[in-house]
Amino acid sequence: MAGRRVLITGVANAFGARLARCLASDAGVERVVGVDTRAVDPDLAERIDVVQADLRSPDLAPAVRAAAVDTVVHNDIVQFPEPGRPRATLHDVNVIGTLQLLTMCDGLPTLRAIVVRGSASIYGSEPGAPAFFTEGDADRFPLRTRFQRDIGELERLVGAFARRHPAVTCTVLRLQPVVGRDLDTPVNRLVRAPVVPTVLGYDPRVQLLDADDAVGALGRAVLHPVRGAVNVAADGVVSLSRALRHAHRPAVPIAGPLWGPLVSAARSAAGQPALPDEIGRYLRFGRGVDTTRMRRELGFRPHHSTLEALGRAAGATP
Repeated sequence: MAGRRVLITGVANAFGARLARCLASDAGVERVVGVDTRAVDPDLAERIDVVQADLRSPDLAPAVRAAAVDTVVHNDIVQFPEPGRPRATLHDVNVIGTLQLLTMCDGLPTLRAIVVRGSASIYGSEPGAPAFFTEGDADRFPLRTRFQRDIGELERLVGAFARRHPAVTCTVLRLQPVVGRDLDTPVNRLVRAPVVPTVLGYDPRVQLLDADDAVGALGRAVLHPVRGAVNVAADGVVSLSRALRHAHRPAVPIAGPLWGPLVSAARSAAGQPALPDEIGRYLRFGRGVDTTRMRRELGFRPHHSTLEALGRAAGATP
């Protein structure tokens, strides 16, 4: 019996590269095809087929058809600006790139599953939020930030594709904020900072996901896809103050009206980009998600709790 043939977009980023290595080592996977505009690690490039192309380019379609993949992992979804991808281009990368990818998938007779690395940011962070968002709560509050709107539009595109192609199992993994020792994102730089700016008078409930577990959830969804959205998060929802104590990071409370300007000024002085709006709201109101579908239907359990994930990212625990 032939093995799985998997295409991964954004294969050069931290999640794509690690997922590609895992799948390339899996005896049940026959071929891994990686798509990215950025250079792929030479060691990884020897183990997979690399297509250097932009998702928005029409030149990609012939290569995708020729690969005859049965599973597509859409991992090229960008929350923060990156080298070569300034803030002004992120909507095009996320939404137009997804639209072009799904258009290519329309013509793939071998396709059986699509897995999307989505985000629990779609729920937002709200003062009147439920203790735990379920997958049916995505439209409970307005989409307030640029990234929320991108994720909402992306999910609508994937949902429309799933309705047109009922034989294709489409899974959207809604990941809580991902932290990890090897990630270089605004969230990770924040938790590694000598002090963490918090909002005076707020001690939100936070829930995170270790980077290793994010890759593990993607791998599980590739081999055992389920239909629809699935929340993915570590066990444990804890107060921000407790999480920072566990990670040995002192907090500096800042009055709400001053938090944004002061943090932006400090990050600018350090040569770092401003924190996205959704991170500021998360530090004020937090967010918890229900992971029943993740455990019962996807069959995945993270190895690291929220406190462990934060401790590992901050370098406080191995």
